[in-house]
Amino acid sequence: MAEPRRVRLGLDLGGTKCLGVALVGGEVVARRQVPAPTGPEELARAVSAVVGELEAATGPRPAGPGEGGDPDPVGVGAPGLVDRRGVLTFAPNLGGLSGVGVGALLAAALGRRVVVGNDATCAALGEHRLGAARGLADVVVATLGTGIGGGVVVGGRLLRGAHGFAGEIGHMIVDPDGPPCPCGQRGCWERYASGSGLGRLGREAAQAGLVPRVVALAGGDPEGVRGEHVTGAAAEGDPGARAVLAELARWVALGLVNLANAFDPAAFVLGGGLVAAGDELLVPVGRAFADLRAADDRRPPVPVVAARLGVEAGAIGAALLADEEAEPCG
Repeated sequence: MAEPRRVRLGLDLGGTKCLGVALVGGEVVARRQVPAPTGPEELARAVSAVVGELEAATGPRPAGPGEGGDPDPVGVGAPGLVDRRGVLTFAPNLGGLSGVGVGALLAAALGRRVVVGNDATCAALGEHRLGAARGLADVVVATLGTGIGGGVVVGGRLLRGAHGFAGEIGHMIVDPDGPPCPCGQRGCWERYASGSGLGRLGREAAQAGLVPRVVALAGGDPEGVRGEHVTGAAAEGDPGARAVLAELARWVALGLVNLANAFDPAAFVLGGGLVAAGDELLVPVGRAFADLRAADDRRPPVPVVAARLGVEAGAIGAALLADEEAEPCG
């Protein structure tokens, strides 16, 4: 009689949804989604429901190796600072869960070990193991969404840091006199190089009368310009919108250069909503990176490539994290 297939479960807690996946080998064989929980009790119910539905969809699961018959652990990616104990110490997008011991809470609800990590760091692990960075021992993954998250892989292993907080690359300060950030600082990289940063650059260009097509896509209101209006106009070939994207690309490249100097990766993988712009963004980022990096002509090129796993990257990475790590990883 054939043994049951090994199924790994991972969940990604977002600001609007809780997405779970079941992995067999490197393939997603089932996925479930529920609205984002707003507090500890809702979190326990939501995760229990998703895990139950995934297990119902995938059939019997063998116990984890060496766990004396206990079920396999479940991985969870959460937005914010997750320490090594699985405590969500700071979660601006999930305010009702800030300070909650997510790992212990969910372990009690599910009756098994739960490994919790930062969502973007989990996404980086997913891209490293199964996505665009597969086969690379040293890589930096940056997710360019409303903000910027990320993860760093060094020597084939996810960098965790002393407290579990490594990978918060969006909060590198690139301009101490810059705009305020939700983290409480000013001038963080994500204020310039994220989707919200693109919206801000687009509004500034709109107010200066430089991007009439972008304003038209925003319904005629310069204050209503968002990042998608800029990328939409750029895809049409609008020169003003492309100039705004070039400015964004320089800010993206500035952060990548800082990260290259710190970690010397073989490649950068960019994910998140902004990457939907494709070569309209990736090509100018690559050019700006070469312009800004010291002694670029004497160093090997560092490719900047698009992520491959899409919106499931965080959940996939969380499943892998639970399988590979004995402790929470952020």
